[in-house]
Amino acid sequence: MEQDKDTQEKDTLEKENQTTAEKKAAVTLPGVVEKIIPPLSPKETEKAQITVEGADHLYREIRVDNILKDSQGKKVGLKQGAPVDVTIAADQAAIKKRPKSEESDEPSEPFSKKK
Repeated sequence: MEQDKDTQEKDTLEKENQTTAEKKAAVTLPGVVEKIIPPLSPKETEKAQITVEGADHLYREIRVDNILKDSQGKKVGLKQGAPVDVTIAADQAAIKKRPKSEESDEPSEPFSKKK
């Protein structure tokens, strides 16, 4: 009986998270775990350094705590070399409309070449 209640609560939370995610503007970029960084002190956590494909050269590496939860809610960590998806999501209040000239999904050229 208690397990059924826990399962129902997890299902409800998942539905709420999906509904919230559907209301957000988002982009997902591929990435790779470049290295696992051990903690400097026992009070700190291990970090995963992730290279995000599609980001500017100087800003493509991010470091995050290497603590995730699997589908059963157990704590797990990423392995070096693992492919990952990096999702950036924003509430509707945090976004703005793009000008018509920028509506294409194609990336723009950062610099125009003069002839």
